[in-house]
Amino acid sequence: MVATKKTKKAHENINNRLALVMKSGKYTLGYKTTIKSIRTNKGKFIIIANNCPPLRRSEIEYYAMLAKVGVHHFNGNNVDLGTACGKYYRVSCLSIVDPGDSDIIKTVSGDQ
Repeated sequence: MVATKKTKKAHENINNRLALVMKSGKYTLGYKTTIKSIRTNKGKFIIIANNCPPLRRSEIEYYAMLAKVGVHHFNGNNVDLGTACGKYYRVSCLSIVDPGDSDIIKTVSGDQ
């Protein structure tokens, strides 16, 4: 029961930080633009939904490893990730270009 509470709190923590990025930072939503941002070294942090297809996931992780960019696997499907971003559509992956006022890159990288 304690472990469930901790993971739920961490999940809400990521959602709050992600909402702050959406308000004050710069980001790209979607597979194509995420790959472009990694290739051009603009992406600082990548978030991938848990139901992203395995081939896409491994490709994004490979590019992120080459570019030395952090990757976080979101504990929810693409509908949940879209809702956390404040959008009414599905988001399988997103790249944070500028975190703005949020400290999502430091906190989420430190948790893993």
